[in-house]
Amino acid sequence: MPDSPTQDKASAKGQKSLFSPHNQRGLYELPLSERMRTMMRLESIFHSIHLGLERGSTWDARNVLVSMIELCDQLGRVDIRGELIKELERHVNLLQHLRHNPQVNQEALERTMGRLQPLLILLKSNAFQPGARLRQSELLMQFKQRLALPGATCSFDIPGLHFWLHREPLQRDRQLHDWLRDLRVIEDAVQLVLELVRVSAQPRQIAVENGFYQQQIEPGTLCQMVRVKLEANADYYPEISGGRHRFAIRFFRHTDPDARPQVVQEPLTFELHCCAM
Repeated sequence: MPDSPTQDKASAKGQKSLFSPHNQRGLYELPLSERMRTMMRLESIFHSIHLGLERGSTWDARNVLVSMIELCDQLGRVDIRGELIKELERHVNLLQHLRHNPQVNQEALERTMGRLQPLLILLKSNAFQPGARLRQSELLMQFKQRLALPGATCSFDIPGLHFWLHREPLQRDRQLHDWLRDLRVIEDAVQLVLELVRVSAQPRQIAVENGFYQQQIEPGTLCQMVRVKLEANADYYPEISGGRHRFAIRFFRHTDPDARPQVVQEPLTFELHCCAM
């Protein structure tokens, strides 16, 4: 089983972002717990931040600020730190039970444990206050207040922001990275949790006749995330719904954005991953 993190890391070589699943055509995911939903929302925000930092234009810098404010909101609504500690501790306990199991790649297991344990130490530290740098920024908090009003972030609304956005790109970039500094641990922990969950599944090929598939989740069986993988050139997409006890997948074809999507009627096959770590 812990062969998987190694395989996943190898497949990620050459990717510009750690969060490529959002950009992979034909791959659709549904988290089945509130904790997984929170993790995936954070992943999406960090992904947006990294894209903005890579591109580096004035408008990209502005979009990075918007994503940072979304991070602030998420950190304020949910005990992200506590949720990550619980999830990482659960993973550590699971992996510890696999030690000395001859069917497990012990080198990969120890490598994964070596990533989990330092993150737990940092998250549990009293000195770690995620998002503190963002909340201390007068400019970011002023921008956040104006974002609540439609169209109210023009240069005449916040001249200080206009001035900051048009500073030298290197200065602006250094400031953005400084604001993100105390959130790197959150980012690394989210990345590791989702990585372990995603590679935990044994993929299955599923055939359906009328564009619909449903599966019960057996009592005592954990499923944290459903992933559906289609051929890259598929002209249809899945809508996945579900919870702790069952999930359903219905396939649609949407050739005209102005019209309603149509349920796929012909037989099709897809790759199903029921992920749980």
